[in-house]
Order: sequence, then C-alpha cells, then structure tokens
Amino acid sequence: MKKTKNIFWVLSIFLLTLYSCSNDNDDNLKLLKKVVETSENGTSETTVYTYNGTEIVSIDGAEKHTDFTYTDGLITKRVILNKTNQLSETIEYSYLVGKLVKVESFGNYRINYIHNTDKTVSYERFRISGNQQVKEFHGTLYFENENLIKNERILDTMPVGITSSESIAFDYDAKNNPLYNILGYKNLLDHMETISSNNSLINTVIATTTNGDQALSVANFYKSSFKYDSENYPTERVSETAILANGNTGYLKTEYFY
Repeated sequence: MKKTKNIFWVLSIFLLTLYSCSNDNDDNLKLLKKVVETSENGTSETTVYTYNGTEIVSIDGAEKHTDFTYTDGLITKRVILNKTNQLSETIEYSYLVGKLVKVESFGNYRINYIHNTDKTVSYERFRISGNQQVKEFHGTLYFENENLIKNERILDTMPVGITSSESIAFDYDAKNNPLYNILGYKNLLDHMETISSNNSLINTVIATTTNGDQALSVANFYKSSFKYDSENYPTERVSETAILANGNTGYLKTEYFY
C-alpha cells in the first residue's frame, strides 16, 4: 500500500510539473499588445490587444472594437462594434475536426470552406439579404510552409459572356508574424495573409476581365519593408502602397509593441 501511495505522489508531482511548464510556455509566447499606425500627414491611430493567456479577448481601435469568444481553443465568434454609428456585427465561425468550414455574418454574408486532399481550400461567398442569397464569388486558397501564398477567385455576379477573376499572390519574409501566437487565429481563413506564420512583403494582385475573345489584365503591387527585434518579431512596417481605411492607397507606418 505504501509503495502504491509513493507511485501516486510521484505521478502527481510529474503531472503538476508538466502542467506548470505548459503554462509557462504559453505565458512566454510573445503576443502583440499594441499597434500604432501613422499616415503620411502625421495622423496616428492606436489599436490595443487584450488577452487571457494566449486567447485574444478584444481588439480596441479608434473606429472599431472587437470582442472574441472561444470554444475548445477555437475562435467561434467575433462581435464588432462600429464606434461611429454604434452598430454591431456578429460573425460566427463553425469548424469540423478543428478546420474552419463556415463563416457567417448574420444578415450580411456567409462563406463556406472545403478542405481538399491537396491541402488547398476551396470556398464560396454568398451575400445575404432577408431570405435571399446571391453567390458573389468562389475561389481557392493555396498554402506553403504555414503561409497563405495565393488566393484565386472568380466573380459570380458578372453578365453572361463576361468573366472576371482575381489572383492575389503573397511573398513573405522568414520572420515571425506578431499575430501567429494567438490561439486559434491561424484558423481564421477570412483574415487572408495575416493568419500566416511569416510577414507579407509583397502582395501582387492581378485582375482579369474576359469578354469573348478579348481579355484585359491589370496588375497592382503592394510592398512593405520591416524592422525586427532580436527575436525576429517586427517592430516597424512601412508601406508606400498600403490600403488605407478609406479605401485609398498611400503611405502608412505601423509600429508593433509586445
């Protein structure tokens, strides 16, 4: 009996130590706490990130506040408050065996995902209005080394005889994405390249419209340069071609604080 008790206590101490180490590792993961974005005219906006362990609790920016809900380590809901008009949007995420299969913004849109055997992900996006839904576009996501490297999609709302498609390619550095350590964040396929393990240096967008035998393609390039700390996390990002909040393209400096 004494021998059994000793074994029990040794096992208990081992499990407690293992649990403690696991928690320490989570606590030691580098998490983004604040972002300051400065435009060309010197105007700055600050965004604050709040956590519970490695779970993101909220993101508070100048124009929007987002609250997150988790279920079994996966992000299952985002509630976004627009601070200007005080309207809120609820977005829910559904999973199958840990993989995202549906994103739904009630009354606005729905995205369905299919995870293929070749590790690509097919998707369809529908616009929802009342009881009506219209397929806006469908496409495929391509991944390599835990990075989203390409997003190809075809618009489904074009007139008969006209085809419109878009291909977005991403080139990365070999450094750490400041958002990658957030639990469950890499599963959010609707967040594009920000779910990748590295940081996007160049986004190449090629839009092609085909009408009969005629095809017109337009290419745009969005480039960024980074500065990093001693642990290879970005401390600053500068882009002359950033897509700004108003939809225009221009200079933007982003500073990261951990």
